[in-house]
Amino acid sequence: MLEVVNLYAGYGIVPVIEDVSLTARPGEILLVGGENGAGKSTLMRAIAGFNRPDRGAVRLAGRPLHGLAPERIAQAGLRLVLDGHRVFPELSVYDNLRMGAAARPGDRAGFAAAVEEIYGVFPILKERHRQYARDLSGGQQQMLALGQAFVAQPKVLLCDEPSMGLAQALLPPILAFLRHWAETGTAVVIVEQHLKVTAPYADRAMIIERGRVKFECAAGELDARLAQMAGESMR
Repeated sequence: MLEVVNLYAGYGIVPVIEDVSLTARPGEILLVGGENGAGKSTLMRAIAGFNRPDRGAVRLAGRPLHGLAPERIAQAGLRLVLDGHRVFPELSVYDNLRMGAAARPGDRAGFAAAVEEIYGVFPILKERHRQYARDLSGGQQQMLALGQAFVAQPKVLLCDEPSMGLAQALLPPILAFLRHWAETGTAVVIVEQHLKVTAPYADRAMIIERGRVKFECAAGELDARLAQMAGESMR
């Protein structure tokens, strides 16, 4: 569903990621890990069109995305949920979800069904559906940001650091929701630093180091590969 080939991107003349390739298939979660500054967020922003790649290709279901504006990429079926609980603070919970559905105009029945599913997974959002998003906790705003993406029913979801600013106890229910979402046929890519918590929900894992792919493996093999990498660095 998503194919990234030999991608180079950065900020102006400053390169951040170099020669990065990945694939994300329908029904699976790819976990992307690495230290702060490794280039994970830059990679997500480049795929979603916020940073124009210098070289390489990004394809969604075989369709090239290079040069498209972020809103056109979203309309094509790829959504990026940024870190930091990016919601519309002056809008209600429900109106935030309506904004998320802008990519699927005219589908009222589909939108209503998606909202009810979100409310079923995160009942606190239903309880507070008339409240301003600014009055929600950080964890609730993260749930709302995911809800915004969910109602659009994208083919590919990129989720950048869902744990950012959250209590650790809030991460498992969010990851469980993403696991369920993937199993409906969406390709999900999660950037996360809490690898031990996230890996059990993922199918594959990829580690980025200094802007390049260090290795890729099955999610169940991640601990062993990280231990091996740590051992090599100590020699």
